[in-house]
Amino acid sequence: MNVSDNYRNAWESYWSETSDDTGEAIWDADPALTAEPHSALLLPHADPARTIVDLGCGNGTQTRFLATRFARAVGVDLSHAAVEHARRATRDDAVEFQQLDLTDGDAVRALHERLGDANVYMRAVIHQSEPEARPAVAAAVAGIIGTEGRAFVVELTSGSREVLKRAATQEGGPGPKLQRVFHHGLKPADADDGEIPRLLGEAGLKILADGETALPQTEHLTDGTRIDLPAHWFVLAGA
Repeated sequence: MNVSDNYRNAWESYWSETSDDTGEAIWDADPALTAEPHSALLLPHADPARTIVDLGCGNGTQTRFLATRFARAVGVDLSHAAVEHARRATRDDAVEFQQLDLTDGDAVRALHERLGDANVYMRAVIHQSEPEARPAVAAAVAGIIGTEGRAFVVELTSGSREVLKRAATQEGGPGPKLQRVFHHGLKPADADDGEIPRLLGEAGLKILADGETALPQTEHLTDGTRIDLPAHWFVLAGA
């Protein structure tokens, strides 16, 4: 299956209307708060000589950092506009970007054939994918890592809904970055907590390590508190 036109268009319009400014997207956090600690959790289990593929790379901020920890980094995203953002910001030959629909099995297999078994980094993709597409997204992780690669997957938990609700209903309403997420019809924290590990298991992925964390955002509440969204991380291997 492929994602719906509505979902594809929502992401295309979001990234088309996002500037190249650092932190303009609400999730475009400094890698020191995201990809760096996440890499530290993945590297004890993964071969850094393998390429790492950043699934749902957006404007490539995390992808560029991952290239400093692994031999090469490839960022893929559903949105053509996101990939263009990422390419404009990148001058490192160890990083490349391509448009890819994770629910397109043929495209995922072609990527695996080109790279071989690779490592995967996926930050907050399944939870806001369309429900019917989530099994295919999990299967894409399994398809890319094969038997030798390892994956780091982190997804928002149900606790994020309360944080987002508080941010949306504060005096003055949601900040401009969060407002843009709602305006484009994106649905963060849409998956139930038990759904993510179930989907990973059904895709043939084995959990090597996991734990609780929070994903820092680039938006703050009116009282100055940074929005940090509760999340759960997994380090995964193929079965």
